[in-house]
Amino acid sequence: MIRFIAYRVLQAVPTLVGITLVSFLLLHIVPGGPATVMLGDRATPQLIAQINQSLGLNKPLYVQYWIWLVKLLHGNLGYAYSYHQTVSSLIAVNLPRTLALVVTAIILSHLFAILIGVFQAVRRDSAADHTLTVITYLLYSMPTFWLGMIVISIFAIGLNLLPAGGLSNPFATNPTFGDYLRHMILPAAVLVATTIPNWSRYVRSRMMETLVQDYIRTAHAKGLRNRTILVRHALKNSLLPLITLAGMSLPALFSGALIIEMIFNYPGMGLLFWNAAQARDYPVLLGIVVMVGVLTILGNLLADIIYGVVDPRVKYE
Repeated sequence: MIRFIAYRVLQAVPTLVGITLVSFLLLHIVPGGPATVMLGDRATPQLIAQINQSLGLNKPLYVQYWIWLVKLLHGNLGYAYSYHQTVSSLIAVNLPRTLALVVTAIILSHLFAILIGVFQAVRRDSAADHTLTVITYLLYSMPTFWLGMIVISIFAIGLNLLPAGGLSNPFATNPTFGDYLRHMILPAAVLVATTIPNWSRYVRSRMMETLVQDYIRTAHAKGLRNRTILVRHALKNSLLPLITLAGMSLPALFSGALIIEMIFNYPGMGLLFWNAAQARDYPVLLGIVVMVGVLTILGNLLADIIYGVVDPRVKYE
């Protein structure tokens, strides 16, 4: 197992370097720059050249990338010139908030997707199955920003049950855990609602394939109860690939969190990325790319390890 983990980590290094290289080039070839954003209407070629020189942006791209990469290898993600603090400190504050949102969405999405998928597989072609299929397709087709605005209109503005956005009550001196939780309900609900359709359809398909296998027929022939067959045999084998699917879905969840954090003004990595993109703050953008890439690689590695623990047929050498 240790050799497998070491191999996967070494294998991830060139992947991560490739991600940073492509992101670095794409960021720098986009028209405009931090100097233009900083100066606004006062921008002149002379002032832009001075700011670019002070930030080191007048050097060739390969030199800029090499300097940034050397700093990264020393654990330095750079300095955020639009925030006047280090990128590491910004990520340290905002990453836990996004992780709380994403991890909550993963847990709840898995739970509801499993319940819905199993129910549909057991009640295949029934009225309930068709109804849930229509609902999941509707959720799948809804743009995240549109669903978020509908949720805000109904629960925050119309019914006044939950806050429309933010992290906590801005007038509270010491916000409580319950206050943080109330502000996270709507963004987490939207992220869960847009994630469930894919996973529930996957669970339904896997369960229907499993329920017609020979060992399921044998279990019925032995006289085992339907609940025992469903939970101990069919469900357990159907959900194994879902572990890998959860690790692979991390990038999509983070990209979904970006849109949701913008809509609900939730101060996390997504909102930080959006504000940094508007300010052309390259160190912040690259730092977030690195962090999301590392978390994605770790998520896939963790999924592989859990898969090997749950399924004894999988051997890592």
